[in-house]
Amino acid sequence: MKMRILFAAIALMNLSSLAFGDEVDTRFQKARRYLHDNNLTITTTVEQAYTQDAILMTGEGVPKKGTAGGQKRLTAITAAKVVAQRRLVELLEGVAVVSETTVRDSELASDVIKTAVTGFIRGAQVVVQEYNDQEETALVILKVGVTGPKSFAAAMYEKILTEPKVKQELEKPAYAPPAEIPAPAATGAYDGLIIDATAYNFRPALINRIFNPKGEVLYDPAKISQKVLVEQGCGEYTNSVDKARAALGKRGVKNPLVIKASGTVSPSDLRVSDDTAVKIFSANQASGFMADARVAFVLK
Repeated sequence: MKMRILFAAIALMNLSSLAFGDEVDTRFQKARRYLHDNNLTITTTVEQAYTQDAILMTGEGVPKKGTAGGQKRLTAITAAKVVAQRRLVELLEGVAVVSETTVRDSELASDVIKTAVTGFIRGAQVVVQEYNDQEETALVILKVGVTGPKSFAAAMYEKILTEPKVKQELEKPAYAPPAEIPAPAATGAYDGLIIDATAYNFRPALINRIFNPKGEVLYDPAKISQKVLVEQGCGEYTNSVDKARAALGKRGVKNPLVIKASGTVSPSDLRVSDDTAVKIFSANQASGFMADARVAFVLK
């Protein structure tokens, strides 16, 4: 219903869809300055949203036919906002909740999650609205935080962690270390984890997990406090180990354990070898970094 309403509004307002991509053209200097000053880009992929920790979506609109004076500006800005909302819906429908479950799939299966998504779209923050008198065209930029208060993660974690279908998907056996596990003294200095997944087609999700070869879960953000997840997400996402170190450094991590994934269980879940699983378990036993989501994923 939400999408049908948006498309109906688009048809009535005679919208254009010109400003879409990672840049805003020179007709809209206010928008360009905002992006430059805040070191942000318009979001085109879900992965980009996670690495930037913000979703920025543009919409461009023209005045409603038959309007004049101030009504031209008002109807053009309203139209641009509707386009931006539609694009935001399209992007968020591709966000993975956990494993193979995306927001789109969850909407079909769960009215609870559907309500969370549609309500969140309505509350997206307008950070730029600009009208070009010469072109008689308006541009709106909507911003959505990925983590933090009033973010997409905050809205979704509140729902998905109590949603029966998602909880069932999350119920996996916990990692059981070998009977004679090495003492954690040698790895006690590690206070975070960097997992290099650049060799695989791995994607960020609201819940990214790490498994051993037996299918036992080592890292399960669903077991982390909702406060930590809302404020920080289930991890940092970068495209290099050095950037991962820097990102974890902002969380107070000084000496992260760096390991490589050995494969994927699903597009949003990673696998590590038995030996690596022991290292992760031992390091976490010593410093408890997983409970604070002091984990970074390195993507392609």
